Amino acid sequence: MAETLPLFPLGTVLLPGASLPLHIFEPRYRQLVVDLMTGSLFGRTFGVVCIKEGWEVGADNVRSLKDIGCSADLLDARPLPEGRFDIVTRGVRRFRLLDVDTTTAPYLLAHVDYLDDAPVPEAALEVVPILERGARAAHERYCGAAWHREDWAPPAEDIDLGALSYLLAADCLLPVEDRQRLLEERSPARRLRLVRRMLHRETGILSALKAVPVPLTEFGHVPSPN
Repeated sequence: MAETLPLFPLGTVLLPGASLPLHIFEPRYRQLVVDLMTGSLFGRTFGVVCIKEGWEVGADNVRSLKDIGCSADLLDARPLPEGRFDIVTRGVRRFRLLDVDTTTAPYLLAHVDYLDDAPVPEAALEVVPILERGARAAHERYCGAAWHREDWAPPAEDIDLGALSYLLAADCLLPVEDRQRLLEERSPARRLRLVRRMLHRETGILSALKAVPVPLTEFGHVPSPN
C-alpha cells in the first residue's frame, strides 16, 4: 500500500544501507528536521530523491525528480545557531514516487510505493557466488587504490545478497548516474554485475590519474534544494 513520506530532493543518490550526513539551513528543511525529531508526523523517516538536473526543485518543478528514491532514517541531529542542523541519516528502502503534494506542508510530501528486490531465478543461483567473488575483488582493488587500509573494510561474509552491492558501492565515489542505476536495478545478480563493472572502471581511472574525486562535503558545503 502507498505510504506518505516527507521528501528531501538532493543532487545525489542515497543507497540502502549508506550513510548520508547533511547540513540543514533552509527554513522548510529546518522545519522538516524538527518534525522528524519530535516524531509528530512521520516518525524519523523521510525520503531522499535525486534531482534530474541542477540542484533545485521548486513547487512548480517537481517533474525534475527521479521516479525512484530511498527512504532515510534520521540517526542523529545536532542543533546549530540560527535554527540550523547537522544531521546523520542512513538509507533504508527504495521507493517509487506516485505523486507529490506541494501544498500541505512547507516541504514536499510524497505518496510512495516501496520496492523489493525480485527473487533470484533458480537457474541463476549457481552463478551468484561467482558474481559475489568478482564484485568483492573489484571492491578490494578499488579501495586499495583510493583509500588508506585503515579507512575501509570488506563487507561481512554473511551480508544479504540484496544488500551487498549497495555496501560495495558505498565505498566508491561513483557518478550520480551510476548510483541511480544501482538504486533502480531490482535484480540482485544484475546489480552485483553492475557494481563490479563500475568499480573496475573507477579503479582504472584512479590508476591513470593517481587521484580520487573529492565529495562536495569536503569543501564544507552540502547542496540543499530550494
